[in-house]
Amino acid sequence: MTNWLDALAMTQPDDLLPEGLEDRLPAATARIAAAMNACLQVTSGHGYDRVRPPLLEFEASLAGRMQGVETRAMFRFVDPASLRTLALRSDITPQIGRIASTSLAGAARPLRLAYCGDTALIRASQLDPARERIQLGAELIGADSVAAASEIVMVAIEAAQAAGLTGISVDFTLPDLVDTLAQEALPLAAEQIAGVRRELDTKDAGGLKAAGGAAYLPLLYATGPFETALATLREVDAGGALKSRLDGLAEIAAAITAQWGEGVRLTLDPTERHGFEYQSWFGFTLYAEALRGAAGRGGTYRISGSDEAATGFTLYLDRLAEITPQPEATRLVYLPLGHDHVAAATLRAAGWRTRAQLGEGENAAALGCTHILDASEPRPL
Repeated sequence: MTNWLDALAMTQPDDLLPEGLEDRLPAATARIAAAMNACLQVTSGHGYDRVRPPLLEFEASLAGRMQGVETRAMFRFVDPASLRTLALRSDITPQIGRIASTSLAGAARPLRLAYCGDTALIRASQLDPARERIQLGAELIGADSVAAASEIVMVAIEAAQAAGLTGISVDFTLPDLVDTLAQEALPLAAEQIAGVRRELDTKDAGGLKAAGGAAYLPLLYATGPFETALATLREVDAGGALKSRLDGLAEIAAAITAQWGEGVRLTLDPTERHGFEYQSWFGFTLYAEALRGAAGRGGTYRISGSDEAATGFTLYLDRLAEITPQPEATRLVYLPLGHDHVAAATLRAAGWRTRAQLGEGENAAALGCTHILDASEPRPL
């Protein structure tokens, strides 16, 4: 058997892939396909119609449809047909916003759309070095309510469970927390807001004071298990500026608990901003047992250009597939030379896979077959 050192020695320089990109071999691809089908079955079951936006778009369109989408993270090049700059998408969500605002502008609201496709980044982080991702998600467009937020987070949980994830936890956040408090309850000058947001996100008490946000220090301690953190946050919000948001969070948490009880763990980190650059009042991150990093994110936002309210979630499908169970192997039948073609077609129609012999000397077992077609019936090898 060839070991990895021998394989590396046989690899030609031109065969190497760019940093952050990798081939998905049959076992990994099977897990990804199974997870994708399970998740899309969940979104379809809840009434979300699948759309398929193109891999490339004009850079201005991608960047203009959603705040927080940085064109610096996109591969860009000039379209020889229009001479305009094209971009390879780094996020599919802005494309769903464009579809909702153009081709489906006249569709009845609320509009439910689902998607799944590849995205690419010029650069990735050290913690997550992959530069290609399979993004799967759903968007509920035309509704900005607790009911809409509840539906999205519960569909996201159900999809993650259908993909095979266990030990799921949901971490809630309030992306516009600082903006809301800065208006009256805890006033800040316009030039201080970005600094206070940054220091809250990094949980730096000293930096927060230096940024002029000493009054925001109690928010650093309103984190942890949902009920405890929510009670602490209500105490901080003595003026009631956040009351409607906190009541909304409580409703969403109650709906999740009613369906899954203690099977889904709930936490609250109201100052978390990473990954929520374009979300408005509500955001959440999904985690799962044995999974490094987040399984997905979601929340409420406004579609730039149309300013229409929307709520959605994204699951990082290839990351999920790293820990999801390997799908049960489908029975694979070896079809010897001169086999019965009608019998083979009947087996395929019944869900079997077939692999036909092409020449003498083939080893059916080495080719992964579990059965061989004997006359018109499959016989175990």
